[in-house]
Amino acid sequence: MSAEACLVPAEHSGLLKFSSALFYAGSSFLITVVNKTVLTSFRFPSYLCLGIGQMITTIVVLYVAKMSKAVQFQDFDRSILLKIFPLPLLYVGNHITGLASTKKLSLPMFTVLRKFTILMTMVLEVHILRKTFSKGLICSVGAIVFGAMVAASSDLAFDVEAYTFILLNDAFTAASGVYTKKKLGVELCAFSA
Repeated sequence: MSAEACLVPAEHSGLLKFSSALFYAGSSFLITVVNKTVLTSFRFPSYLCLGIGQMITTIVVLYVAKMSKAVQFQDFDRSILLKIFPLPLLYVGNHITGLASTKKLSLPMFTVLRKFTILMTMVLEVHILRKTFSKGLICSVGAIVFGAMVAASSDLAFDVEAYTFILLNDAFTAASGVYTKKKLGVELCAFSA
């Protein structure tokens, strides 16, 4: 049985879908603005320290939420790490390169260059998940990437290091999304079998 056959999407109301998308977009925007402010306006010296601090805070908050029974998840054991590998490495790479590129690029350029994530995700889904896409969708993604390239070409403050960080961030984001889909497909098949 293929992973595609195992996935049965849950039906949710249109309002719930819209609210979820709006909350995600707002959260994502606020996280980027707050990180940019901390790293530039407040001149926080190290994006690595900020990233490690955010990861530690996330672990502590999740642990406290679990202890107070606000959330439920399985206790840690090594078998889980093997099941979800390479997702933790992709997360760390995504987090650190995201903070580095946020610090080094202007927010408009950061937003423009994040569009390459769409193309990278599509390429990885073709190679790893064996997905196929319609010509219309491929043309749409091509137009998005072309627009991003045109916008990036006017960047007078071109910084090779910053562009490297943002493209690495795009690659980590794409790989994380694709491998999450792959791992969830395998887990859902195991539960349905």
